[in-house]
Amino acid sequence: MAKAKIKKSGQKPRDKKDVLEIVKKYDVKFVRLWFADIHGQLKSFAVPVDELEFAFNEGMGFDGSSIKGFARIDESDMIARPDPATFVMLPWRPKEKAVARMFCDIYEPDGSPYKGDPRYILKVNLDKAKQKGFTFYVGPELEYFYFKNDKSTEPLDEGGYFDYPLDAAEDLRRDTILALETMGIQVEYSHHEVAHSQHEIDLRYADALTMADIVMTYRIIVKEIAKQYNVYATFMPKPIFGQNGSGMHTHQSLFTGDKNAFFDSKDPFFLSDIAKKYIAGLLTHIKEITLVLNQWVNSYKRLVPGYEAPVYICWARRNRSTLVRVPLYKPGKEKATRVELRSPDPSCNPYLAFACMLNAGLKGIEKGYILPDPIEMDVYHMTEEERKKYNIDSLPGSLNRALEFAEESELLKETLGDHIFEQFIMSKKIEWDEYSIQIHPYEHMRYLPIL
Repeated sequence: MAKAKIKKSGQKPRDKKDVLEIVKKYDVKFVRLWFADIHGQLKSFAVPVDELEFAFNEGMGFDGSSIKGFARIDESDMIARPDPATFVMLPWRPKEKAVARMFCDIYEPDGSPYKGDPRYILKVNLDKAKQKGFTFYVGPELEYFYFKNDKSTEPLDEGGYFDYPLDAAEDLRRDTILALETMGIQVEYSHHEVAHSQHEIDLRYADALTMADIVMTYRIIVKEIAKQYNVYATFMPKPIFGQNGSGMHTHQSLFTGDKNAFFDSKDPFFLSDIAKKYIAGLLTHIKEITLVLNQWVNSYKRLVPGYEAPVYICWARRNRSTLVRVPLYKPGKEKATRVELRSPDPSCNPYLAFACMLNAGLKGIEKGYILPDPIEMDVYHMTEEERKKYNIDSLPGSLNRALEFAEESELLKETLGDHIFEQFIMSKKIEWDEYSIQIHPYEHMRYLPIL
């Protein structure tokens, strides 16, 4: 094999031999092994490079009972095995005695994949698509806020959408993009978003597993670069009352080989029958999977009318007030035909979120769901009677309501598997109960003067 090379753009190694050559060549001293808990919170531990070959061959043991939604105390032993294709050096660490990272797959001690590993769950659902001849591609747009510290929501600026003079984070975004590119992550563009101190960096589409790893990496890089500037970055869906929240609009498509399965040149919308059934699947099952796409109490403070967040279950082409949007076809850009789901927020678990979107769409294809007519009117300004006329339903309005739909969903259970389904439901019930017993400032303001 030719000697491994790594470009500044972050060229990926092919196997463990490549990785072992790279760490020697670039004086890497530690490798951080990354994986996600069921909520998509990054977990990490470091191994010296001298232990790397052992990690590849045997895996590294850890206590799964200490990880949210993982094993019980009586079955706690877990094995983390690094994926060499995800090796890359961390750009915010010193170049001398460098630190790298790899994502891990989690296994039982007997060598079987651990069914509580979100990365494994996505792989299972991608295999289901592969068996039908499809490759699933996604391109998410993650929004986030910069604040002066993690104790308040004091913004860095009062800029708005695409603002330049009032954009206080131009250098922050530039350095973030440079760090992303160093790690081999392609960026399409970045800009100031609608709310004060809100920003967005859009990622070039990739296959869903690669993109889920990228989303996990993106969130860490945004925070690490912010830390260098002594500010705080947050992916909290709705940190400021009265301003837009942060979404993760997710563009998605299915390919058969090199051909976009969503494109049909003869259709008025340039959408294939597969694409229409896929969209119908998303619309049909969206309430059941919303618990995963919007998993926190705070997520539902964003999903309210009046702040550009999608609330109403319908689709259109140019209309950004709908849940699903189909960007207009441009001649010669058949591969760019895609659908955009606008409800997910950037604090979701990307492995589980992508799996849920995919399985909902595949169910629509499998069952031959019929796509309703597009709604090319501003749904936000429709009356309730008008929405009833067009059979436009709404997303769950709270975490508790989303839980009710999720608990009854066979599709969600099929997507997540029994272990994660049960653990996820249980954790969200606990969160709702903890939230419900709190006394909020609103209650003091509203009730103390009159009761």
